[in-house]
Amino acid sequence: MTELLNVQGLETQFLTPEGVIHAVNGVSFSLKEGEVLGVVGESGCGKSVSMLSVLRLIPQPPGKIVGGKALFQGRDLLAMTDEEIRQVRGGKIAMVFQDPMTSLNPVITIGKQIAEPLMLHLGMSKDEAKVRVIELLQLVGLPEANMRLEDYPHQFSGGMRQRVMIAMALACNPQILVADEPTTALDVTIQAQIIELVKRLRDEIGMAIIWITHDLGIVAGLAKRVMVMYAGYIIEEADVKTLYANPQHPYTLGLLGSLPRLNEQRHERLASIGGLPPVLVEKPNYCPFISRCRYAIERCRTENPQLIEVGTNHRTACWVDPQTGRAR
Repeated sequence: MTELLNVQGLETQFLTPEGVIHAVNGVSFSLKEGEVLGVVGESGCGKSVSMLSVLRLIPQPPGKIVGGKALFQGRDLLAMTDEEIRQVRGGKIAMVFQDPMTSLNPVITIGKQIAEPLMLHLGMSKDEAKVRVIELLQLVGLPEANMRLEDYPHQFSGGMRQRVMIAMALACNPQILVADEPTTALDVTIQAQIIELVKRLRDEIGMAIIWITHDLGIVAGLAKRVMVMYAGYIIEEADVKTLYANPQHPYTLGLLGSLPRLNEQRHERLASIGGLPPVLVEKPNYCPFISRCRYAIERCRTENPQLIEVGTNHRTACWVDPQTGRAR
C-alpha cells in the first residue's frame, strides 16, 4: 500500500501563565492508503493536539508548532501557505470532531453546511451540490434525507448530528478521515451504530482513517494498527492483535486491565492506574510514567526511553519488560 501521510518529529507547545506546556513531544508515525490507525490514551495525552497540529488547526497563539514535518503525498503540510492548507483541509483530509453540536453552525441549515465544501473544493453548482448532499445523507443512514436539508442542527438528535458531521467530512471524497473521539458524547447504542457506519464506509470507500479515542474497546473492532500516547509521547505502537495479546508498556497494560470483560468467569475488581499524568511545563529527562509505574527501575529516573523494536512492527518506549519485570 502507498504511504499517504508521514509525520516526523512533530512538536507542539502552548504558552500559558504557568509557563510553556510541551503538549506534543517528537511524535512520528505514518499512514497508508486504506489503513485504520487507532490513537489511544487518556485525556490530555496529546492525541487530539497531534492531529490538529498536522492540519494546522492549533490556535496560534497560545499554541505553536515548533518542530517536525507532516508529509502528505510528498508535500509538508506544516510548510504550506494558509491558502494551500485550506485546499487540503476538507478536500483531501477531513476531520470529524468530538461534539457535533459545537462543530455545526447553529444558524445555518445542514444542507447549506454540507454543500459548502462541495462548491468550494469541487466547484459544484447549488443544484449539483443539493443532489450530492442528499446522496451523502442517505449514505450515512439519515432517514428521509431529502426532507431534512432545511433543518437546523438543534432539530437533530446527537447521533443524527454526528452522522451529519460524517457526511460533511465525506463530501469531497477525502483520502484521510480524522475522527476525534466522535462517539464520546453519545450513548452506547448510538456509539455502536456510528462505529458500524464507519466500518461500512471504510470498506465501501476505502479511505484511510485515524480514529482518536480513549476507549481501547472501540479500537479493537475498528483499527488495524494502534498507537498509544502518554504525556505527549508515543509510548507503544503495534498491530491491534499484537498489542492486546502482548502489551509491552506498563501504561498499555494498565489501560487493557481497566477494560471490563463479559467472558470473565472470575469476579474481580477492574485494575486502575493510580496517580495523575505529569504537568509538562518542562520536557522530562526521565520516563514521564515513572510516578505511576510499579515496574520502575533506577534508569527510569535519569533517562527518558525512546521507542525500540520489541517484535515485528511492534515498538515500545520502556526500559523494563512488564511481562517479566526484567530490564530490557
